[in-house]
Amino acid sequence: MDLKEIQNLIKFVSNTGVAEVKLEMDDIKITIRTTLEGNSTETTYVQQAPQAPVQQVIAPAPAAPVATTPAAPAVEESKYITVKSPIIGTFYRKPSPDKPMFVEVGTTIAKGDVLCVIEAMKLFNEIESEVTGKIVKILVDDMSPVEFDQPLFLVDPS
Repeated sequence: MDLKEIQNLIKFVSNTGVAEVKLEMDDIKITIRTTLEGNSTETTYVQQAPQAPVQQVIAPAPAAPVATTPAAPAVEESKYITVKSPIIGTFYRKPSPDKPMFVEVGTTIAKGDVLCVIEAMKLFNEIESEVTGKIVKILVDDMSPVEFDQPLFLVDPS
């Protein structure tokens, strides 16, 4: 395993949000630990065969995105209602891969309309709208993990 493969593995682990990954092969042991808080570093230890020295690769964790948007749009978004995830799971915008999306930006919704599905422990939970309005923004990508109380949609109630 060369340095390029190790760097790709570090990038992959940091993008998945996993806290720790251990990989053991015949003559290599790799442990990648990440902290999910933000600007900390990832440390990867690579140990080859017992007679070989231990290499240590330290790569900076991706920095938290800096908000560069003006304050005016943030104030404008305050008039919208945020639909949040009621559970932890995987967010799906379609009922199945061959079906159309539940909602798109610009879709007018009514109270009780299904907005998405969240899979938790092999159960697919339909998330229904509690408000009537128009979808302004979809805040989560399809097939992404979501946390409890994470914003999913912005709805304009007017």
